[in-house]
Amino acid sequence: MSDLLDRLRGRGWRMTAQRRVVAEVLDGDHIHLTADEVLARATTRLPEISRATVYNTLGELVSLGEVTEVATDGRAKRYDPNAHRPHHHLVCSGCGTIRDVHPGGDPLADLPASERFGFTVSEAEVTYRGLCPDCARA
Repeated sequence: MSDLLDRLRGRGWRMTAQRRVVAEVLDGDHIHLTADEVLARATTRLPEISRATVYNTLGELVSLGEVTEVATDGRAKRYDPNAHRPHHHLVCSGCGTIRDVHPGGDPLADLPASERFGFTVSEAEVTYRGLCPDCARA
């Protein structure tokens, strides 16, 4: 389970009912929802929440560094609450399902000096692609 709610409380983030619901929807492992999916889930908990509030709250969470935006293959941006836990993503090429993965090794160390072209590399984003079990059976 992600610790998004605890992190936000620790920051003293003003927890309105609307913000709390958005954070609750995003809290957990392997959560990679689009803004529209966040809105749909939030409205089941708080029917009066508006689209603008959800989008603004997501933007604020990204600006705070508490949620990261994940974009794969031109699909809608997804929001990942595990911003403080280093991980990579495993993406299904069929349905777009995303899972967090934690393989061993250091992707920065795997980039040879001859391939850095003088860059001082500070981070790496690795995306593994394939078919999930459901799409592989189809």
